[in-house]
Amino acid sequence: MTEAVSTQRKKIHPHKFTLWIGIGSIIMMFAGLTSAYIVKGSMAGFTTVQMPQIFYYSTAVMLISSFTMQWALKSFKERGMQQYRRLLTVTMILGLAFICMQLIGFSQLWEAGTKMKGSTGAGQFLYVIFGLHAVHVLGGIIALIVMFIKAFSARIRNYNSIPVEVMSTYWHFVDLLWVYLFVFFLFKL
Repeated sequence: MTEAVSTQRKKIHPHKFTLWIGIGSIIMMFAGLTSAYIVKGSMAGFTTVQMPQIFYYSTAVMLISSFTMQWALKSFKERGMQQYRRLLTVTMILGLAFICMQLIGFSQLWEAGTKMKGSTGAGQFLYVIFGLHAVHVLGGIIALIVMFIKAFSARIRNYNSIPVEVMSTYWHFVDLLWVYLFVFFLFKL
């Protein structure tokens, strides 16, 4: 009996396993895109662009949101539901602020003459890579909205921490992915 319990504890939850498979594929996609940038950057006629200042601020917003998500997870595990709800709300607002800052950054790139079509340089990559990251953050925000609704629902009282742990892991991942992309482009532009 003890061996069966020990074996059961070593298994990873199916939702967590699925998340890690998804994270692996997202890593491969962004690794391919940043590798393509490096290859294309060594070709003649490749032009660089100035990174908009707002991307620096959006990095700070993303890092803060990672802390609030971690505190939300801790609050949930300690059954501090009021604190969990507040921190989940703050994380969601910070995620939306990040998306808004990305849109402002993209419009600044556009106004500076960095176009998607006809560009032969870093601008194309910025739009595609940062845009794809923003889509992944938007997916996280949708998941946060679902968790938000469940957290404030009077009918649902489920204290299973797996969904919160999965969300927290995903949110930390998109945060670290943004930091990687930001630093990559900071040194490559």
